[in-house]
Amino acid sequence: MQSGDSARATEAVLAASRALIGIAARAMPETADVTLPQWRALIVLDSEGPLNVSALSASLAIEPSSCTRLCDRLERKGLIERGLSSGSRREMSLGLSPAGSALVAEAIARRRAEVDELVGRLKPAERRDLAAALGPLVAAAGEASERAWVLGWAD
Repeated sequence: MQSGDSARATEAVLAASRALIGIAARAMPETADVTLPQWRALIVLDSEGPLNVSALSASLAIEPSSCTRLCDRLERKGLIERGLSSGSRREMSLGLSPAGSALVAEAIARRRAEVDELVGRLKPAERRDLAAALGPLVAAAGEASERAWVLGWAD
């Protein structure tokens, strides 16, 4: 059982997460035809650069065979490209295509604009308090920078 302060903090974080999930969903361009697992793969490739299937599947915490099928779909959509790995001619490297990079950049820009607008509604002291309060939560989660976000988090 949580203490009163802990329960209130948990409820506040859950409420904030619902608001942020809504912002993230609205930020996805209407033309984007990607699932959440596909989106996660695009974000990982955007933040980490070209990877082989094994590294990408480890980052996504999915089986390599599932990752291969996911990448097949993203490649058919023109969002990733495959090429020979610079480290090994036997390995394939997966990276974002120009269209994939543009999609990720657009979604990030849209999300940032909506968050900027939301934060702009706060008083200056509330903005400082928010940044101070979220810092430890982000650190505890191991959250990544905007370009390195992966539903698995590191910075």
